[in-house]
Amino acid sequence: MDDFYLGKYATGEAVKLCFAYKNLLAGGEPGSGKSGLEQTILAQAALCVDTKLIGFDGKLVELMQWADVFDVFVGPDMRKALATLLWVQRLMDERYAKMSALKLRKHVPSQTDPFWVISVDELAYFTSVAGTKVEQELFSALLRDIVARGRAAGIIVLAMTQRASWDIVPTALRDLFAYRWVGRCSTPGSSDVALGAGWVDQGYNAMNLDPSKPGDSFLLAEGGVPRRMRVAWMSDAEVAQVAAFAAQLRGRKSVV
Repeated sequence: MDDFYLGKYATGEAVKLCFAYKNLLAGGEPGSGKSGLEQTILAQAALCVDTKLIGFDGKLVELMQWADVFDVFVGPDMRKALATLLWVQRLMDERYAKMSALKLRKHVPSQTDPFWVISVDELAYFTSVAGTKVEQELFSALLRDIVARGRAAGIIVLAMTQRASWDIVPTALRDLFAYRWVGRCSTPGSSDVALGAGWVDQGYNAMNLDPSKPGDSFLLAEGGVPRRMRVAWMSDAEVAQVAAFAAQLRGRKSVV
């Protein structure tokens, strides 16, 4: 989970991030490069022997090539989505109970007790479209708890959304993410929702990113300042090739 390659900064340096004990929030309009970012991260996480993967895909499009790699896959099914988050919450609580007994501050991953990487695409589907309002609110509450408490337990969340708005990504949730990425947005407000309030006024406005260059974006990491970057891109054929190898590596031919 160390030093995942995500692309290049505008200065030409490679963008490398450690995802161990770190969560990522990504926002941007369709075609902004968000999918490329997600596929690039999953391709590397899938090849890590000390990880297990959970995918949430309300569209059944973005993550389907990884279907044989995911340990749990959730499509447009709110009941399964909630049941999965409740299971993750129980796993988190069990790990903290063991860590407390051993006086450990962080979960130490292994092949038998690995990191869990949760990729949610598209966040807005589960928090504002599918199910009832009560179910949407429960999904939001469970995800916020997992993002807030899951890091030290080795549970990492990647949350993606086309709708970077305050109702989808409230401040209390956004500020829990160590890494925040934003591709081109249609409004300055959406840019600030993803990165944090006030960055537009300081010149980091994703509305001004070049729409002819998918992947042109800003990355805010570890409480620093946003940096302009270009996301790496994988073709569908390359994604399929990596996914097939990762499934073979994990000894799995079908979704659990």
